[in-house]
Amino acid sequence: MQKKILFVSHRKARCGVYEFGKRVTDVLQTSRRYAFIRVECSSLAELESAVAGNAPDAVMYNYMPSVFPWIAPLVAPKVYRNNVAGIPVTQIGIIHDVTQHVSDTATGYRNRYIPGGAKVINSLFDYYIAPDPTLLLRNPLVYKTGRLIPPYQNSFPLPPQPVVGSFGFGTPKKGFENIVQLVQEQFDEAVIRLNIPPADFGDPDGARARAIAARCRALITKSGIQLAVTHDFMDHRAMLDYLAQNTVNVFLYEDTGNRGLSSALDNAIAVRRPVAVSDAVMFRHVFDAEPSIRVSRNSLPAIINNGFAPLQKHYDEWNEATLLWEYERILSSVFARKPAKRHQGNSIPGIVRAEFNRTLSRPVRTFTWLGSSETVREDDLTAGEQAPYLPVRLPPGASLNRILDNSARELYAPAVATLTDLLPRTMSRKVSGANVQQAFVFDTVYRLLSSLRNPRVLCVGSHEDTASMGLMKMGFAIEEIDPTLNYSLQEFVTKPSTRRHSYDVIFSTSVIEHDPDDESFVRCLADLLAPAGVAVLTCDYKDGWKSHEPKPVGNERFYTQHDLRNRLLPLMEGCTPVDEPQWDCPNPDFSYLGKFRYTFATIVVKKT
Repeated sequence: MQKKILFVSHRKARCGVYEFGKRVTDVLQTSRRYAFIRVECSSLAELESAVAGNAPDAVMYNYMPSVFPWIAPLVAPKVYRNNVAGIPVTQIGIIHDVTQHVSDTATGYRNRYIPGGAKVINSLFDYYIAPDPTLLLRNPLVYKTGRLIPPYQNSFPLPPQPVVGSFGFGTPKKGFENIVQLVQEQFDEAVIRLNIPPADFGDPDGARARAIAARCRALITKSGIQLAVTHDFMDHRAMLDYLAQNTVNVFLYEDTGNRGLSSALDNAIAVRRPVAVSDAVMFRHVFDAEPSIRVSRNSLPAIINNGFAPLQKHYDEWNEATLLWEYERILSSVFARKPAKRHQGNSIPGIVRAEFNRTLSRPVRTFTWLGSSETVREDDLTAGEQAPYLPVRLPPGASLNRILDNSARELYAPAVATLTDLLPRTMSRKVSGANVQQAFVFDTVYRLLSSLRNPRVLCVGSHEDTASMGLMKMGFAIEEIDPTLNYSLQEFVTKPSTRRHSYDVIFSTSVIEHDPDDESFVRCLADLLAPAGVAVLTCDYKDGWKSHEPKPVGNERFYTQHDLRNRLLPLMEGCTPVDEPQWDCPNPDFSYLGKFRYTFATIVVKKT
């Protein structure tokens, strides 16, 4: 029998959050695994009635404080005596205005006792979903999804002259005036089309929208620049048709502080016309587009000339099938976990009004491939001129399936030096004796990629992996998966857009020993490799180690020669080592924390 999920949104309004919830539930209601029931509520009484009438297994909220003031006014936590009445099922909040700090510090529904026996209710939901693909998943209570690009067939011809379009409510810092100024600077003839409707939350009478339009008209100084401003609130189809008729759609928000993502781009990307954005943090999910679509890095004529290609990968990724898969796997994970304890009683009727507390310490994640909770990745990946890399000269008879001991550290020292030059901040935080693993992977994968044309490359466990970061900085295109960034390997293979037997190179640095299910891990690797594809792995290795013996925190195991030869390699269907393994190591030479002595081994196999 399908579990029932009550999806709660606010009453219909001229509001981006409302439109988001409508589009998402249209997709979720196609699920064959869960029954999604959409309701619109404007009071606690209506919510309680919906829960009583549908008996859901979980309640999911399309949440923003401004549209749900009756659920959780952001005030000091209320203190209650005895029992607390509430909805005794899992509560999940879709949090729109989310930042990394909010994600890291979000806490689940729990009761914290204080002296005297009172209970302080200090959070709102059991789990959180953030529609922000840029988040690092460092909090086990927080899940994330990509965006939802609505399906749309653009049949409109390109305008004969440049038409620069934009839309949005008349709320502060939307940057409409900046669009007018930029167009005048970069064009002598162009049409600017702006749609600025009233907003039920923030500009109900449209006064701000009309004031913005007046300021934009006052800025026009060139006779060849035409401005057309409308204030009608368009339904979703009309909005897409509006965007589809523009040469380029431009969004120059001025927000630079802590903000969630803008949903305006979801519609703009749907029509497959060029998009230009400012450096506002609300567009961070498309900052990786290449060539850049940021007006601080490219002119509008250049962005128009580059076409839609810079956003094609986002368009392909953020579709309905992937979004449904993401919500289904999130719910499967939530229901597999121990449910939050919810107290019931008669002392307080209705749902507890609680604070969404963002400052309490976060729980410890039970499984992650992440070695550090902080990141300087973006700083180290800043573009710059890179010197070519010369792979190390391997001795005659050297095996790529080997032990990475002190002799390997000497051999791969040039690769370590190159990574240090490429990624100084990240490398400075690594354990120097373990860098031989990243150096080996970087050097070996570089050799492979240098002989391939347009290869598909996957890094498994990529967060702060310097081999992956170094290769990307050298100009190679790398797909990345990591539980901290997006998925585990086992999740990734079930993703609708994942193509089996398609990767020419897969690499993973010191990841497999952290995975509780290493056998499914290697099966997945083999399944993803293309014919003649190569997988390059390293692992923590200590021959003769037994499962009851000590190991570092976070490790599931050390590997032994028996593990590699007799347990893992036979599971990698169709794969064989690229050479004869040399995994003998009677005297490990790496010491960690002064109490663990072991070494590192490499596994390099080819799909036959």
